[in-house]
Amino acid sequence: MKYEPIIGLEVHVELATMSKMFCGCPADHFGKKPNTQTCPVCLGLPGALPVPNKKAVEWTVLLGLALHCSINEVSKFDRKHYFYPDLPKGYQISQYDMPLAKDGKLKLKAQSSKLKMEEKIVRIRRVHLEEDTGKLMHETVNGEQVTLIDFNRSGVPLVEIVTEPDFRTVEDVDIFLKKLQQIIRYLGISGADMEKGSMRLEPSISIQRQKELRSQPDLYKSGEELPAYRVELKNINSFRFVRKALEYEIERQTEMLARGEKPIQQTRGWNEGKGATVAQREKEEAHDYRYFPEPDIPPMRFAQIQSSKLKAQIPELPDEKKQRFMTAYGLNEYDADMITETREKAEFFEECVKVARALETGDKRQEITPKTIANWLINRNINIDEVLPAQLIERIIKATQVASVSDEELEKVIKQVLADNQKAVLDYKNGKEQALMFLVGQAMKASKGKVSAETLKQRLRAAV
Repeated sequence: MKYEPIIGLEVHVELATMSKMFCGCPADHFGKKPNTQTCPVCLGLPGALPVPNKKAVEWTVLLGLALHCSINEVSKFDRKHYFYPDLPKGYQISQYDMPLAKDGKLKLKAQSSKLKMEEKIVRIRRVHLEEDTGKLMHETVNGEQVTLIDFNRSGVPLVEIVTEPDFRTVEDVDIFLKKLQQIIRYLGISGADMEKGSMRLEPSISIQRQKELRSQPDLYKSGEELPAYRVELKNINSFRFVRKALEYEIERQTEMLARGEKPIQQTRGWNEGKGATVAQREKEEAHDYRYFPEPDIPPMRFAQIQSSKLKAQIPELPDEKKQRFMTAYGLNEYDADMITETREKAEFFEECVKVARALETGDKRQEITPKTIANWLINRNINIDEVLPAQLIERIIKATQVASVSDEELEKVIKQVLADNQKAVLDYKNGKEQALMFLVGQAMKASKGKVSAETLKQRLRAAV
């Protein structure tokens, strides 16, 4: 390939606080009747003053720490000016030059160009806090196409994660976004549900010649190894659409460069019906927004002890938990990945292990290994919201019925039954399925009914 993509990400996540960012209105707006959760502050009425949500600030710092960012000792809010119908004040309270967190990183395991898994580091430029906008709704009223505005979402706390342009493949973008969503959910600061709009994705992409082929210096910014333009894809709400939009843009921009054309800096949206990105407007630069400090909110100061207290609240995150499960419970990497997919599933698994070990040291009925529990959770679609850990262990016991029979003892039973019933073994080999059931019966007698018929059937069939 002559060209390579340069991709950076902006990810917006609504925080799951009880109230909005600068007022006391409920923040849970999904599915609520339009314009029923508003007040003079989130409607931008004259004279209304914003009061920052302390919990939203703390959760943003928490996410920054989880992404290995440094926390600014002094941070402030700024006014970002632009006109759009869903922005009632004519500006958005956001953060510009002094965000809450900056200079972080997130490690990924991704496939290299040589088809090997390798560790990659994505740099996090900043994690900052702002207020969400209202929501435009395109409807038909009295036979006429109109656009309505629902301000329930206006003022909801919105954290923005901005990466450096460190991605070179669509696959790496996909891995990063899923991992970021997983971390956010582990922290418990947001459901990050894209179908509800609480996690929205905005990749920026440009195309450059691979290093050994570059011959068009006019495409690059002075003194930088980056193209002099970028195309931002706005408000995408699914991982699948991100992949499709980026793949389309890579093809579109590559074809332009191959023709000697230079793509323009602009904002585009993804149109699923057309299977294409569509131009929305030329991309703004920071100075277009006329940022200046929010005069109604004083700067925030963070002492080291405050950051330390918040850092202590960070739970064991997916990578750490996965490694511990592999070490402590002997799970392979795939099983550990699946079990730690959500914090709830991982905690359920550990509770199951505790129950199984209590049985093992109690009535000695059966040893249920962590591997067995993991297999059940992965392969049997266990609904952990409806099943208690003790109930799952009871199910496993009933299914296997291996009370005090160890695997070694069971192996001895199988070998002895086969040795004592050679005619039945020969009949089974000759196609008589009934002979297998005779062997199962003999094995059940030998194990004193402590092993299920299904388990014995499988073991005998494998051994014959």
